[in-house]
Amino acid sequence: MYFTIIVVVLILAVLAVIIKNIQIVPQGYAYVVERLGAYKETWDVGLHIKMPFLERIVRKVSIKEQVIEFEPQAVITKDNVLIKIDTVMYYMITDTKDYAYGVEKPIMAIEKMTETTLRSIVGDMEFDHILTLREQINTRLRETVDMASNNWGIKLVRAEIRNVIAPDEIRNALEKQMQAERQKRATILTAEATKQAAILTAEGNKQAVILNAEAERDAQILRAEAVKQSRIIEAQGQAEAIAKIQEAASNGSKEFLAIRGLEALERAANGQATKVIIPAEMQNIAAISATLKEIVS
Repeated sequence: MYFTIIVVVLILAVLAVIIKNIQIVPQGYAYVVERLGAYKETWDVGLHIKMPFLERIVRKVSIKEQVIEFEPQAVITKDNVLIKIDTVMYYMITDTKDYAYGVEKPIMAIEKMTETTLRSIVGDMEFDHILTLREQINTRLRETVDMASNNWGIKLVRAEIRNVIAPDEIRNALEKQMQAERQKRATILTAEATKQAAILTAEGNKQAVILNAEAERDAQILRAEAVKQSRIIEAQGQAEAIAKIQEAASNGSKEFLAIRGLEALERAANGQATKVIIPAEMQNIAAISATLKEIVS
């Protein structure tokens, strides 16, 4: 009876130890395992069993991208301006063994390295350049700190300057400079707008003059064309009349003789004669007039 109880207790104890030493590593983490005080291995995501009493998990490491915000630190620029700069670091742990054993406090080591590097970079630059060359500072800061952090199993993804805090007199001077710059830009924009308006007005006047000249030219062309057509029609009428007269002359028609008679009467009337004898054939003036109209038409 006692033996059975002891066996059951032992079995339960073994099961409890086994269950206690079953470990599940979640996604985004890695566990650093030691055996008898020495580094044994790194567990990735999944189910693992730890050897009881001999192995232990010394560090649970997040391998996701993380961010650290450092407090503002005082630095002096090349032109002796005392400013404060706070930075933000984005990093990932790429080697859990180096992260666990490379340095005692990795995050503190990165912070101190960042402070030292930032002082060195800012000390070689003037204050105005710090405000305009942030990307260049960020790149140099990331490259320098990342070179050192690789030995600690840390990959620096990004380094950014968040705020540059200048003394009050510097801020006031910068504010006045910005106001002057805005006023300058406004003046330039106003002058440019006036210039464009003048150009557009001149262009409009030019187009109006061109259109008026073209309209006058077209009107003159139309008037000349009308005179031309009128003269052509008149010349055609005269040519037709002459042709009919020539035709009548060649045929010896009465109409032609009547016309010649009228011309003789006209010459006689313009002379010194006091009497004009009209032949009997030409006494019918109405008939002669009708004949003339027919010939001309």
